[in-house]
Amino acid sequence: MTARPTRSASLRVMLLVASGIILLSLTAMGLQYRVTAQSLQARQAQLLQADLEAFAALYEQRRIVALREAIEFRVASTPPDRVIYLLMDRGTKLAGNISDWPAGLTLMGALFSTEDAQGFTHDGAPYLGVARELPGGFPFLVARSQADTLATLAELRALIGWVAVALIALALAAGWGVSRAVLGRIGRLNALADEVAEGNLSARLPAPRGKDEFAVLQDHVHNMLDRIEALNRATHRLSDAIAHELRTPLNRIQQRLGALDTADDRADEIRAEIRSTIRIFDALLDISAAEAARGQRPGLVPVNLSELAEDVFDLYEPLADDAGLNAQIDITPDLWVLGEQSLLAQMLTNLLENAIKYCRVGDAVTLTLHEDGARHVLSVTDTGPGIPPDMREQMFDRFTRAERDRDRAGHGLGLALVQAIAARHGAKLVLPETAKGFAIQVSLPKLDPKA
Repeated sequence: MTARPTRSASLRVMLLVASGIILLSLTAMGLQYRVTAQSLQARQAQLLQADLEAFAALYEQRRIVALREAIEFRVASTPPDRVIYLLMDRGTKLAGNISDWPAGLTLMGALFSTEDAQGFTHDGAPYLGVARELPGGFPFLVARSQADTLATLAELRALIGWVAVALIALALAAGWGVSRAVLGRIGRLNALADEVAEGNLSARLPAPRGKDEFAVLQDHVHNMLDRIEALNRATHRLSDAIAHELRTPLNRIQQRLGALDTADDRADEIRAEIRSTIRIFDALLDISAAEAARGQRPGLVPVNLSELAEDVFDLYEPLADDAGLNAQIDITPDLWVLGEQSLLAQMLTNLLENAIKYCRVGDAVTLTLHEDGARHVLSVTDTGPGIPPDMREQMFDRFTRAERDRDRAGHGLGLALVQAIAARHGAKLVLPETAKGFAIQVSLPKLDPKA
């Protein structure tokens, strides 16, 4: 099972880290822009102050005459689109490079300083200027163009914008690459976990290239699986050995009892108990054999599951009728799987036997088989007493039986064998909720008969 992209922890971390980097970078560029803008504006104010100080020195010497001569000299030596000079007397131009007083520009005191500097527009160009009314009623204006400053700031904003776009793209690309690398390694571990969950305890990942945290985690997982596999093999060997070693003497005891010429009821009971015990050992060996063959393809052949299910149902329908049950079947024809026919028949037999054994007169037992996507879903349902809710988690454990069923024949190995056979065929078992009774679904990988 893999995580959805929107729920991926590495994706969220990548977006968080990328967002933090982008935010810090944009903040730094914003501060740089602000410092640059203030520096350019301060430079404009310094140039304007230098002009005013020069004019103030001349004005102190010879008043308006010197100021007029200085303005005419400046006009002759300065490009008109860079600086504006203007000196007027009662609406008449005395000196300067413009003829009229700019609209909206207000006279502010009589000092030669950059205090109360004003921004205005002349012929569509932006300017920063100082407008004064000199003693005697002489309007005086010194202004410098802000076109270069504003153009530089505009270029800087555009550059910051492109850098921000590139930074976002690079951060997302780098984050995506890191995320994919992390997700890939996590995905391999998840795939290993899924394979182990399917029953392949021998599954392992290739040796890591380095010795980072993922490599250490992979080593820990492999060591854990090695230990589990060793314990599992030891358990199976022990159970198989017990079953083999005890079944042989029990068979001998049964044969010797059969050879005795006695009609004692106690001898018949002993024979029945021995047969029952031998069946337990046979079931345990069948479970071990199915579990040992889990995930192995040798021995599997194409099986028409539809025909097999109908044949097994035909065998058990008379038993259901004798028990007063309503047996029903709903089979989609010609559904094929890859499997062992004898094991699949054993699985169907166990499921139907359980349903018939635990149902009461008037109950219904239904066998269905339908196609569902890439799988065939086999279901056995009944309207019997069902199972206690607290036993749903232990239904497939060996020797698990409800207390109410202790008086019925059985040993609690039927569903354990069903689970082992299902695992042998790569099937999944589900116990769906039912309003009444018991239901079990076996989902098997389908096989195209044409293949």
